[in-house]
Amino acid sequence: MTGTIDVGSTGFMLLSASLVMLMTPALAFFYGGLATKRNILGIMIQSFASLGWTTVLWVTFGYSLCFSGGEGGIFGNLDKIFLNGITIDSIYSGNGKIPEIVFIVYQMMFAIITPALITGAFVNRVTFRSYMIFLTVWQIMVYYPFVHMIWGNGLLAQWGVLDFAGGIVVHATAGFAALASVFYVGARSDKNSTPNSIPLVAIGSGLLWFGWYGFNAGSELQVDKITALAFINTDVAASFATAAWVAIEWIREGRPKLLGLLTGSIAGLATITPCAGFVPMWSAPIIGVAAGVTCYLAVQLKNKLNWDDALDVWGVHGIGGVLGTILLGVFATKMINPAVITEGLWFGQSSFFLKQLITVIAASAYAFIFTYIMLALINLVTKVRVSEQHEKQGLDVALHGEKAYDEGSL
Repeated sequence: MTGTIDVGSTGFMLLSASLVMLMTPALAFFYGGLATKRNILGIMIQSFASLGWTTVLWVTFGYSLCFSGGEGGIFGNLDKIFLNGITIDSIYSGNGKIPEIVFIVYQMMFAIITPALITGAFVNRVTFRSYMIFLTVWQIMVYYPFVHMIWGNGLLAQWGVLDFAGGIVVHATAGFAALASVFYVGARSDKNSTPNSIPLVAIGSGLLWFGWYGFNAGSELQVDKITALAFINTDVAASFATAAWVAIEWIREGRPKLLGLLTGSIAGLATITPCAGFVPMWSAPIIGVAAGVTCYLAVQLKNKLNWDDALDVWGVHGIGGVLGTILLGVFATKMINPAVITEGLWFGQSSFFLKQLITVIAASAYAFIFTYIMLALINLVTKVRVSEQHEKQGLDVALHGEKAYDEGSL
């Protein structure tokens, strides 16, 4: 398809793609601050590796499998392998307003950060070689099919499932894959490790919040009133979630904590993601408070059950993605966005709510089961878990021969 591009929408989408790209280094800072001093680089390299390798996969065949043909199916086809047939004059057929190469880049940034989210669950326990295999296979067999089924006019899209910016596609699948990873890899030998730098966590958190405007508002793929709605809903929900997390933690533990505040903001951002452009503004505070309370309680449950999800990927992203998808089924309305065909539960209809509920449960279960089996198969090829000696030494030195800080200098 060729035509005349909308300059404003194209400029905004280039900015949004840049913001989403920034989220992966931001995640590296966030996780790097939460890790122990001996494992800062070991966790950060996993995020940065996705920046490079996922791009290779995406332009080779990933984009084609997600967005070329395959209407009503699970995968697309390979017609656009190596970006075949796409030129600088090609227009994105979804709205006819932006170049297709801008859409390719924007969606690529989502593909980069999604598997990187999982890494926080198994920090300082997984070999880099096994992670690179994991990064490759998980995208092909989990991320790509859900992108196609929901955003590529595949099976779930034609059934009527909605996901504005990734509650199912990104957060639910990554969060439950993280939980499966925890169960397969096992607990750290030293679970009482503390964050090495909460200020670094704060930098990462702030940049993630900033980048999330491109993540959510950019998912409208053009500039209009829905873009603005998604932007304000994102900020409001994140803010209310932050307040709710701090309040419940303050009441239960007797003091407000910066780490809790930062974690609460991410919970709110993850939860509003599937809803942002489909729900009215008055629902954003409700979604935010629900996110802060529910994700906080999920983390407490994880601690009680001794699941060693080191950086709370399941409790924040997994539960946030599931909760947001369900609340989309409650608050979505065609009065806000005509892409909503059937009203949400709040507006008197139940069919859309049930579709969202069934889909997010099925997606989470599939991501969990596939990830567990995949890790077992990877372990037949190369050891997934590092040796006890390397874990004690720290992966920065043991696997990468580097240190985050030169402790011998002033």
